[in-house]
Amino acid sequence: MTRQCLDRRISDLDVLNTELAAWQAATNAEERQVDWQFTTDDARIKLRHLYPNQ
Repeated sequence: MTRQCLDRRISDLDVLNTELAAWQAATNAEERQVDWQFTTDDARIKLRHLYPNQ
């Protein structure tokens, strides 16, 4: 968001809210997919203290 929307100084809160709303609408319209790099099995090993034993 910083690189795409807030890369300049915005002095007015109303302008900021308008910019953020436009950025949010555009981002949601893209419906980008998430490319997960961390599998559930990897998470269970690395974060075993957060997962209960099965």
